[in-house]
Amino acid sequence: MLEKENPFDQDAVEMPITDELDLHTFRASDVSSLLPDYFAECRARGILAVRVVHGKGTGALREGVHRLLETLPGIASWTWPAGAQSGGWGATWVYLKAE
Repeated sequence: MLEKENPFDQDAVEMPITDELDLHTFRASDVSSLLPDYFAECRARGILAVRVVHGKGTGALREGVHRLLETLPGIASWTWPAGAQSGGWGATWVYLKAE
């Protein structure tokens, strides 16, 4: 389980680590700290393909996710849009480097 850093935060969220991360419940400001930790946990569990659901909306969250993906060392590649069966424009497939 991944949890936000502050255990006293009223908005703390526990979430299972799977091959899908839905960002609809997170603020854009949370993404830069959430994604590296989430991807590290995925790699530790052998999950190397993760569908990140950022939604279509205004594109601000998607753009923030994509900017961050370009800077993270553990990312092998990423694909957007995710494909018709995987969320299309509202999701990005992220492929992680093996540990």
